[in-house]
Amino acid sequence: MARRDLSGAVDFAVLGRMTGDDDAINEEVLGLFVQQAGMWAPMLDVREDGWRDGVHTIRGAAAGIGAVDLANACAVAEAAEKADAPPLLNRVQDALDTALADVAAFRHELMLRSLRGGA
Repeated sequence: MARRDLSGAVDFAVLGRMTGDDDAINEEVLGLFVQQAGMWAPMLDVREDGWRDGVHTIRGAAAGIGAVDLANACAVAEAAEKADAPPLLNRVQDALDTALADVAAFRHELMLRSLRGGA
């Protein structure tokens, strides 16, 4: 997996502007995003009391790394009535999965770059 595997679900230029394109900081931020996704994704179910909190947290994390489609899907789900939320939460999960795949590809590229000495 490498940069060529990116789907476009994450605009890493957004992350770069926030971090000054520092690879170490990019890796740290993306690692935190993956950790947060792992913690909050199980709450993407209306049977969970904190489903709206989970969506809200993922929304903020997504916006911070440039995952605009994910952030937008979260905004729609967060604003929905509970009865209308299940298919919207499915869209959030799909967008999260796609963003996580892009993050994995980008992190792989960062790792390769660090092995090459930043080249």
